[in-house]
Amino acid sequence: MSSDADTFGWSFVVDETHEGMRLDVFLAHQLPQFSRVQLRAAVQAGKATVQGKRQKPSFRVRGGQVVKLDSIDVPREGPTPESIPLEILYEDEHLVAVNKPPGMVVHPARGNWRGTLTNALAAHFQSLSDVGGSHRPGIVHRLDRDTSGVILVAKTNAAHYALGDAFHDRRVEKEYWAYVSSEPDRDADRIVQPIGPHPYQREKMAIRKNLEAAREAETFYRVAARFDGFARLEVFPKTGRTHQIRVHLTHIGCPILGDKLYAGHSRVTARMIVPSAPDEVILERQALHARRIALKHPMTGEPLEIAAPLPEDLIRLEEWLKRRLVEKKSQRS
Repeated sequence: MSSDADTFGWSFVVDETHEGMRLDVFLAHQLPQFSRVQLRAAVQAGKATVQGKRQKPSFRVRGGQVVKLDSIDVPREGPTPESIPLEILYEDEHLVAVNKPPGMVVHPARGNWRGTLTNALAAHFQSLSDVGGSHRPGIVHRLDRDTSGVILVAKTNAAHYALGDAFHDRRVEKEYWAYVSSEPDRDADRIVQPIGPHPYQREKMAIRKNLEAAREAETFYRVAARFDGFARLEVFPKTGRTHQIRVHLTHIGCPILGDKLYAGHSRVTARMIVPSAPDEVILERQALHARRIALKHPMTGEPLEIAAPLPEDLIRLEEWLKRRLVEKKSQRS
């Protein structure tokens, strides 16, 4: 690869080692002083060309092509540091693993500018990767607001790029625990169904087999415990589509308890689990927890496995599910 600055801004010649790379990723490798989000925005604004033609961020570059990029706008503001307690599961000079509590948004967005994970990270760590942009320092992947569990945070840009490649190449094993209504017919199965935007509800995703915008999605699950009409599943998503686990489990008739979008209820009461129990609320979010993540360390290559303990609300839910089994057994005896 060779490069030079000209009147256009920057010019690069793609070499064989970058063959097939996305345009925005290629530019991020060549211009580490900018984040991939910033570069993607510049490409989308029409400020990049390949062989003289403007292309989308997803365009795959080929060896020998000339890539040019105009000047880009660099936002300077970052998240406001907030002294929010964090449970650190693992930390070294390259990365951090946090046990995200339920109800916490990962990064600031409309309607959620404070109280996010990035606000907390900004107060806990002096330096984090800026690959994801100034408003998402260190964020490599994300969890839904109401999903708890382990999430990785990059301290350096080098670690961020390596982790990003590992997620992209599906070299990261993610294990979730999901408490679902109804029991799957099988003890284990693989769900392979494409996911795309819901045709009528903008905030939802759906199985969309004949939609060009849909993306392939694959999820493996096994039943860890059955509770006479309910179950706890160990879920291993191979791909990482928006709402993938929630959509796939709903597709097989086992929506996640407390999932307002896909199960139709936002809270779980004791009476829903044990009919004779008081009508007290025991869970007020979807019963989904990112239990474990396993990968090779992005810098050392050593095996790394990080597990997040269950939060109190899911421990309470499982206790009620076990009470259900006891009551059902006593009714049959």
